Amino acid sequence: MVGGALMKRQATQKDKIFDFVLNIIMVVILIITLYPLYFVVIASISNPDFTYAGKVILLPKGITFAGFEIILADGRIWERYANTIIYTIVGTAVNLIITLPASYALSRKSFKAKKYINLFILFTMFFSGGLIPTYLLVKGLKLIDSMWAIILVSAVSVWNLIIARTYFSGNIPDELEESALLDGCSHIKFFFLVALPLSKVIVIVLALFYGINHWNGYFNALIYLNTPQKFPLQLFLREILIQQQSMAMDPELARDMRYTANLIKYTMIIVATGPVLIIYPFLQKFFVKGVMIGAVKG
Repeated sequence: MVGGALMKRQATQKDKIFDFVLNIIMVVILIITLYPLYFVVIASISNPDFTYAGKVILLPKGITFAGFEIILADGRIWERYANTIIYTIVGTAVNLIITLPASYALSRKSFKAKKYINLFILFTMFFSGGLIPTYLLVKGLKLIDSMWAIILVSAVSVWNLIIARTYFSGNIPDELEESALLDGCSHIKFFFLVALPLSKVIVIVLALFYGINHWNGYFNALIYLNTPQKFPLQLFLREILIQQQSMAMDPELARDMRYTANLIKYTMIIVATGPVLIIYPFLQKFFVKGVMIGAVKG
């Protein structure tokens, strides 16, 4: 009895030590993760000279809100912001319209050709035509310098398609579909009236995945768009960063131009990432659910 109590006490002490060390590690990881976000916030309201000299570490120095004033007064930024919102909403809608029916069809046992189509889709996940053939295709379709060049090129993500297919196959039984068909329900009616209402989780997961991808995307816009008025916000932010770097390398450029570029850089990061950071906490559980769907089942 005494020996058992002693072993239990030792085990309890080891657990406490383990929990303490684990908590320390988690706190360190949390600080490493959050500090870059915190630094961007304090740098956006600090004097760029202090930031550029590396003197802004924990607290803002030379507090100024000139960066936000410049952004609020610049019509180009709001125009790019509106473009990004349009690209995100329309692009996500197109993604869902294509991905959900395709993934549902590929999850049904009654669909005889699904094995071969799945192999074909997986092949495109590992091997693609490349940038030049894709650009020639977009050019041949006369989509260069249009919104659809950005949206249609990334209309379907194979990974998201597989996640949705896995969800449908595991959560919408074939027996349920067979019962509905026996009652006179068509495949299309079953998909819209039964399958989709029962699959709100995967719809939100896909909308989150696609939406973040569109919001942060700039490469397709860089390749296919020529008119600055059609640029998304992220591409405009990239131009500001490149401009700031070129100013830093050219000693003949005026100091106030570099001052403004440094000030706007951090302010633009807040403006660009703010909506995602605000929305994400409310959708985090769906994000984790989507990751688990893809991790547990193939």
